[in-house]
This record gives sequence, structure tokens and C-alpha cells, in this order.
Amino acid sequence: MQKDVKELVMTIVKPLVTDPDAVSLEVVEGEEFMEYHLEVAEGDIGRIIGRQGRIIQAIRTVVYFVPVEGKKVRLLVDQ
Repeated sequence: MQKDVKELVMTIVKPLVTDPDAVSLEVVEGEEFMEYHLEVAEGDIGRIIGRQGRIIQAIRTVVYFVPVEGKKVRLLVDQ
């Protein structure tokens, strides 16, 4: 199921950025959460976050509805 979420995030994010090769997603498993750390090129951070955080919030809304081993999902944008 982790792979499904990872593929979903990458499918959504790569068309939004100018440097799709710089996109990476790391998974960190905790007790309550599956944390997905998204990294993009420095110039693409604004494209992922969007005005007033609308784009990242829309991505999170979609991703949070995918069940992952009974844990909650967090999507974080790292710089």
C-alpha cells in the first residue's frame, strides 16, 4: 500500500514542477503515522505549495484518503 501512495503523489506532483527529475519521496514509518517527505527543486516549492497553500492542501486531501496499514498519512514538503 505504501507503493500506491508513493505512486499517487509522484503522479500528481511531477506534472506540476519544472524539474521532474528532482522530485523525490521518502517514507518514514512511525507508530501512528506514515510520513511521506516530498522534496522538489528549490524553484518548484512555490508550484507545489500554491497560493495560500491551496495546491499542497488539495494533494494532501487526496492522499489522506488512501488507507495505509491502519495508520494515518502525513505529507510533508522538505526543502
